[in-house]
Amino acid sequence: MEFSFSDEQNAIRDLAGQIFADLASDEQLLAMRRAGQDYNEKLWATLAEQGILGLVLPEALDGSALGLTELCLVLEEQGKHVAPVPLYANLVLGALPIIEFGSEAQQQQLLTGMAQGDHKLTAALAELAMQPQNAKGITAQRQGDQWVLNGMVDCVQDGAVARYVLLPARHAAGQAVFVLDTESAGVTVTPQQLGLLGAWNARIELNGVQLSDEALLGQADQGAEIVEWLEQRANIAHCALQAGVSESAMRRTAEYTGERSQFGVPIGSFQALAMRMADAYIDVESIRSTYWLALWRLSNGKDARAEIRAAKFWACEGAHRVVCTAQHLHGGIGADVEYPIHRYFLWSKMIAYSLGGGSHQLHQLGALLASNDNLGLTGLEA
Repeated sequence: MEFSFSDEQNAIRDLAGQIFADLASDEQLLAMRRAGQDYNEKLWATLAEQGILGLVLPEALDGSALGLTELCLVLEEQGKHVAPVPLYANLVLGALPIIEFGSEAQQQQLLTGMAQGDHKLTAALAELAMQPQNAKGITAQRQGDQWVLNGMVDCVQDGAVARYVLLPARHAAGQAVFVLDTESAGVTVTPQQLGLLGAWNARIELNGVQLSDEALLGQADQGAEIVEWLEQRANIAHCALQAGVSESAMRRTAEYTGERSQFGVPIGSFQALAMRMADAYIDVESIRSTYWLALWRLSNGKDARAEIRAAKFWACEGAHRVVCTAQHLHGGIGADVEYPIHRYFLWSKMIAYSLGGGSHQLHQLGALLASNDNLGLTGLEA
């Protein structure tokens, strides 16, 4: 397993970090909050201009043709700055599956405009972490040469600003994934709450929406495969974001406890506080190492199902301890919703609950291990 990054990968990470530092400073984020802005349009436009939104697009679409590793490095930088733009929804939930399973016409129509910042993409995956009795979902029926879709999905990531949504739907022969234009007749989009990364999540209701076969992503019987493929990459992306969030929360707290004095000495010199910071460092490195292992296996075509569940577990449980420590060691100002450290706590909790928290990941990992499905669990193969 190779832990170092290439010069190109480091350059991409540095570029993204500089953009986020310039356009998502503490002062700018506070001003956005007070102005009631959902996310940073200027930052989004800059990411498009600098080619970040085209990072994973093929060269035929004027993209950089890079992969999940480079995308995760960008997401880490976004997490470090808690920069409110729907990067995860567009590139992970939208672009990656369209590149993998979409037709040339779909890629041309959907990805070029997204990379230029003209429209936004997402996918309806939140119900993967729900109990079956709570997941309502979408049904599709074949009528002549059309598909007719009905039903409702909740908590669609950045659904309130997305023009196109990848929508899993059940039908008589199994499951399919459709590309839904949210401006189609019979579609109702209702903002629900401020989402994971700045924009509004949404409930999407379909009432007799008619779609042709051209709206299918992949084949009509390929839905379960596409959803599983996408869930793995979505969870990896959450781990990347969480690694950035946790690292910055830890570093900010270390700086604060090194400067804040009590009884004439920095409070970071107190044994109890120093031990909590040491525990936070161990958690941050555990998040990073498990996530990098899972990312490496997935990027190299190896079975990474167990490693992804383990990494997401650490991204939930380890990050919880880190951000709680950050708030506690900041004292009273740690509870101020306008103080920067609160944003890291909020982002960390939202990331952890998205697509299932720690207990959900353990449940899925246990089921996977019990299946004895020829898992390569050592992570040591060359």
